[in-house]
Amino acid sequence: MRYRPPEGRSFRLVVLLSGTGSNLAALLDACVDPAYGATLVAVGADRDGAGGLKIAAEAGIPTFVERVRDHPDRNSWDQELTGRVAAYEPDLVISAGFLKLVGPAFLERFGGRYINTHNTLLPAFPGMNGPRDALAYGVKITGATLFFVDAGVDTGPIVAQVAVPVMEDDDEATLTERIKVAERAQLVEWVGRLAREGWTLSGRSVTVP
Repeated sequence: MRYRPPEGRSFRLVVLLSGTGSNLAALLDACVDPAYGATLVAVGADRDGAGGLKIAAEAGIPTFVERVRDHPDRNSWDQELTGRVAAYEPDLVISAGFLKLVGPAFLERFGGRYINTHNTLLPAFPGMNGPRDALAYGVKITGATLFFVDAGVDTGPIVAQVAVPVMEDDDEATLTERIKVAERAQLVEWVGRLAREGWTLSGRSVTVP
């Protein structure tokens, strides 16, 4: 599939999150510059009280919460989440620390337009404990990966990666924090590139002009 930036209107972003919203804050700062090429039109969360919702509200960005426990099953939640996001007509949906796996309805609607970040160099160390697993394995370099989400866990086509060296005195906390800094910069850079230039997705190959 090929996705081109829309003509005659701004490239629309919806961010999904579960936590404090540090990546969201970085994206908001970037979107202030018209040259960045994108507008953040909504922020959604899977829980009340997520810090990112407050950041969005203070910036005047519409927010919504869609909790799994408010639905009889995950499919119902997935369908409702899909509708809530679709109402904002996004060109790109960004998981910025969204701690829920979306389902088939969401991927059918937004497949090839939903990106996520992971705090290792995939395909190494997928899952919730990437930096810890990297340290335990003894790698000398890890990093962060930006990828299009598919039906697997951290298995989608890779957009970009950034390397982060592992220091001899690193523990999980220090390594995770350094990865977060690199991850945030990578996310901001590549969301801007996708917004301005578009992309082509063919199998596992992602091409940005």
